[in-house]
Amino acid sequence: MATTTAAPLDARAEAKAAKKAAKKKEPKPSFSQRWLDRQGWSRRIPLLPALVFIIILTQIPFLATLVISFMNWNANYPQDIAFGTLNNYVQVFTDAALRSSVFFTIVLTVTVVIVSLLLNRSFFGRGIVRTFMITPFLIVPVAAALLWKHAIYNPVYGLLNGILTWLGGPQPDWITDFPRLAIEVQLIWYWTPFMTLILLAGLQSRPGDVLEAANVDGANAWQTFTNITMPHMRRYLELGGLLGSIYVVQTFDSVFVMTAGSLGTANLPYTVYETLYSAQDYGLASAQGVVVVIFSIAIATFLLRTVSTLFEES
Repeated sequence: MATTTAAPLDARAEAKAAKKAAKKKEPKPSFSQRWLDRQGWSRRIPLLPALVFIIILTQIPFLATLVISFMNWNANYPQDIAFGTLNNYVQVFTDAALRSSVFFTIVLTVTVVIVSLLLNRSFFGRGIVRTFMITPFLIVPVAAALLWKHAIYNPVYGLLNGILTWLGGPQPDWITDFPRLAIEVQLIWYWTPFMTLILLAGLQSRPGDVLEAANVDGANAWQTFTNITMPHMRRYLELGGLLGSIYVVQTFDSVFVMTAGSLGTANLPYTVYETLYSAQDYGLASAQGVVVVIFSIAIATFLLRTVSTLFEES
């Protein structure tokens, strides 16, 4: 038995070594060779219009924002416009209000993404709940925020206080007393359908033959879940966390509609908006925008390294 099992292992090791040796022997084309490759250009030319459009639409405005971020430019003091200053970035990283915005953005993102993913676990009545969970995805974000602000959270005629009145309970002003929690609950309600669709796609892609084999071998529901379903769903959980984090970091509608950034609920996008339109400080708002972009890229890069298992063969 030892010789029969060792032979396939040796064959696999030799095959892997041969593949590595073949890769090493193949010379990589230089940059000039790739640049002058006609077949490569035949594939690139159809993509050039889209590439030029994306550069004009996204990169040129970002470069303009980057230049303005180094300027002392406040619309209230047009005579004091100057270039080549780092005061905006110094103010960004020393401003206590911005640090609070960064902290709330992190808390908001982590809370919404984790709770939305946890709500997709198995529980009694999950089918009915999932049907209702898809509904928020069909509502415009501003309309969803207005719905929660007036129809649910309103202390006079809102749904929550109406239920508490019927039960003889207190009558809190939800947005005033629990501003951050109010926004988090509304965003969890709004983004759970997105997570649900991703995880449902993962559940439907489970290999049927493996599940059938586990059932034949006598595996119970818990063993099937821990050994087959969860390893298979990991990549979809990571993908949902990645996309959900990127979207929630950019949240503006709910903060603007429900609290207007007051009571410690201003996140990074709202802080940029307030600096630009209220204070009319274009230089500081541009610096804050650059920080938001860097913050978003850092989150995306970290999560992309995690979600890279989606593209790896098991």
